[in-house]
Amino acid sequence: MRTRTAGTSRRTSVAAAVAVLVLGLATACGGGDSGDGDKPAKPDAAADATAEANDPKDPGQVSEPPALEEQPKTVDPKVKGVGAGGGKELTETELAAAVLATGDVSTFKVDPMDGPPAQGENADDPACAPLTAMINGKPEPVASAAVYRQLLGARTGRPAISEFLTTHGTQGAVSLLSRLGDAVKACEDGFKGSGAGGSSTYSAVKRIDVPKAGDDTLAYQVTGDFEGDPVPLVFHVVRVGGTVATFYTANLEGTATPEIPSILLATQAAKLK
Repeated sequence: MRTRTAGTSRRTSVAAAVAVLVLGLATACGGGDSGDGDKPAKPDAAADATAEANDPKDPGQVSEPPALEEQPKTVDPKVKGVGAGGGKELTETELAAAVLATGDVSTFKVDPMDGPPAQGENADDPACAPLTAMINGKPEPVASAAVYRQLLGARTGRPAISEFLTTHGTQGAVSLLSRLGDAVKACEDGFKGSGAGGSSTYSAVKRIDVPKAGDDTLAYQVTGDFEGDPVPLVFHVVRVGGTVATFYTANLEGTATPEIPSILLATQAAKLK
C-alpha cells in the first residue's frame, strides 16, 4: 500500500473511493485490477471532492467531514412494505423494488451501483472472514440474490453511503448477523486481508451502538490503513426476515467515525416488512 506523501494526495483519493464499495483498502489504494483497467465513474459528489482537493487555496490539511444535515425523525408514511418480514426469500427483481429509492428518505438521492468484482480479500484469520466478506460487498453465507445502490446527500452530495440488499433465507440471515457479531468480538485487535489487489491492514474493530430496526441490527467500525493513515470504515446491518440490508461508508478525510443516519435503516426495514 502506498505511503501518503501530501495532504491533498489523500483527499484526491477520496473522490474515487467514495463512489464505490471499498472492496478492500488495497483496491481503494489503486492496487487492484478492475479487469479493463478503467477507474469507476464518479458521481457528482466525487467530482466535487476532486475539485475541492485541487483547490489552490487548500494548504493540504485534512479536515473532518461536514456535519450531516438534519434528518427526518420518522419514516415517510408513503413507504410500504413488500412482505419480506415473514421470511419470504426475495428474488433480485423483488429486491430491486424493495431497496431504498430516491424519495424514500427526503435527504438522500439513490443511484444504481455495479456489484463487486469476482475477486475480493481474504482474512488472514478465519475468525475475521465475515468482516472481509462485508468489505468485499458479499456478505456470507452467500446470497441467492443481491442489489447494490449508492446513496448521496440530496442537497450536497455528501455523505456517500453504499447499500447492498441481499437475500439469504431466514436461517442464513440469522447466521450472517450472528457470525458477524462474533467476528467483531474476535477481531477487535485487528487483522490483515489479502487478495489480487494486494494486502490490507485493519488495526481495530469495534461495535457501535445503533437504534434497532427490523428483526435484528448490528453496527460496527473497522479501522483500516489508507496511504499510512487510519481510516474508519463503518457498517450498519439490519435484518428483516431472510433479507439483510448493509449500509457502508468510510471517512477518508479524518479519523472521526462517519455517520450513517438511522432513518436509512428504519426506512429500509419498513420497506421490507
